[in-house]
Amino acid sequence: MLGVAPSTLERVRALRARGVITGIHASTDMARMGRPVKGMVTVRLRPQSREIVQGFRDFVIGLPETLQVFVTTGPEDLLILVAVASTEALRDFVLDSLTKRREVAGVRTEVVFDHLQNHLVGPVG
Repeated sequence: MLGVAPSTLERVRALRARGVITGIHASTDMARMGRPVKGMVTVRLRPQSREIVQGFRDFVIGLPETLQVFVTTGPEDLLILVAVASTEALRDFVLDSLTKRREVAGVRTEVVFDHLQNHLVGPVG
């Protein structure tokens, strides 16, 4: 790394070695990429099994609209954050990519008005 103090490099290397830093990622402006609409989609799966949930999770993370996938507790099994070109594209994503699958028992979709993310997270305590 250019212009970084050796002591900083050593701290970063130590954090990576301990597994604290698992990767470095670029932040993108989804609107400038042609995807100004974000949606939160919850999905209920049936039948309930580890294979069904993990298989669907792996399918969804591979879709180009998907930003993040959370496997959750409660009435729904997954929460999916997507970025699409329009509300029509969000509808099409749900109908064409999700509800056609046999294991999908229910879907709920909400449009995201605003999304903030905290990139400065410190250790507990």
